[in-house]
Amino acid sequence: MDRDAAIEKTKKFVKRELSDDSPAHDWWHVYRVWRNAIRIGKDEGVDLFTVQLAALLHDIEDWKFSDEEMTGSEKARNWLDGLKVDEKTVSHVCEIIENISFKGAGVRSSMRTEEGKVVQDADRLDAIGAIGIARCFAYGGSRGRQIHDPEEKPGDHESFEDYKNSKSSSINHFHEKLLLLKERMNTESAKQIAEGRHEFMRVFLDRFHEEWEGKK
Repeated sequence: MDRDAAIEKTKKFVKRELSDDSPAHDWWHVYRVWRNAIRIGKDEGVDLFTVQLAALLHDIEDWKFSDEEMTGSEKARNWLDGLKVDEKTVSHVCEIIENISFKGAGVRSSMRTEEGKVVQDADRLDAIGAIGIARCFAYGGSRGRQIHDPEEKPGDHESFEDYKNSKSSSINHFHEKLLLLKERMNTESAKQIAEGRHEFMRVFLDRFHEEWEGKK
């Protein structure tokens, strides 16, 4: 199967698989990550076939809903093997999927390859800015989390287990993850995009707290 056909079949597969998922991690999240990944990948001069497959399949079985880290890469491998994608590309895509997730404020994760860095940046960009704000509250609402509790301080999770098990408010999530992502972008292209999205979140939070205290 040629590369364009593999991409098209993978898009349809992922759209079908994620059609009923939470709006924070649904097909449209994957679509945006895929588009961001192409944009960044072109700037960075990487293998766009690997980048596109990894971007499309990165949330095919999200640990937030399955509680099993490896199931996403296993499902991706089964799909790509069925498309007769070469083993080198399949292994690369699975490696990216296994290492893409943010694992806590105190946990530093790194990508080995340039393609992985591009996909990770594309995913992180979708977690910040206007889209990131919308996704944060959509996900928090789906998990029954409070919008804000002034008496609850943000956590500094030192392990992936701590981060996975956190039940803190949506506003705390900004401090525990979203505001940290600008400094954790890998590529120059993503760093430039992240600047504006990060500033938008800062303005939003300032206004949120003013309204919370009845100042606006």
